[in-house]
Amino acid sequence: MTRPFAPGYRIPPDLLLRAYATGVFPMAEHADDPEVFWVRPETRGVIPLDKFHVPRSLKKVMRQEPYEIRYDFDFSGVIAACAEPSADRQDTWINAPIREAYTALFERGHCHTVEAWREGRLSGGLYGVTLGRAFFGESMFSREANASKVCLVHLVDRLNARGFVLLDTQFTTPHLKRFGAVDLPRRHYERLLAEALEGDVAF
Repeated sequence: MTRPFAPGYRIPPDLLLRAYATGVFPMAEHADDPEVFWVRPETRGVIPLDKFHVPRSLKKVMRQEPYEIRYDFDFSGVIAACAEPSADRQDTWINAPIREAYTALFERGHCHTVEAWREGRLSGGLYGVTLGRAFFGESMFSREANASKVCLVHLVDRLNARGFVLLDTQFTTPHLKRFGAVDLPRRHYERLLAEALEGDVAF
């Protein structure tokens, strides 16, 4: 993992989009850190959209339709929930400058959410950046069983239906590998990114 630019306190939206177009994204050491740094990993996590795998147990959950799925309904609620500590993560990298920057991207139509709702409550969700035909997944959360997994399945269905060709997960985890996530060398990833930036589709 490399940090090609100096740390900073604010991220202008135009700079953020240019960074994504070159395979770079921001992070912070922890949620209370006022600074951000820029990351360009040696290997990049992606989920090939044509090889997405839904585990059998999740297929059963999907048939039950436990959640109402909404898109771009409560961005502030989603990013705030992603920044909350949980049993799986005691701290997150979503600090104030990152929340401000992605909120600005949302207002410009370059950041989107998939949300799982039940009985009027936000139960889980995810958010990410769109540019060209690429979706850059940023973070997800669950407050109820399988909520974020259900959102991921709906995300992939939507990306395939709308003509997206790249789903970037930044890094891979054992959880994401269950869905088909793979690690790609930087050079390979950047070729896929260049192809994805040709043309434009709507989320």
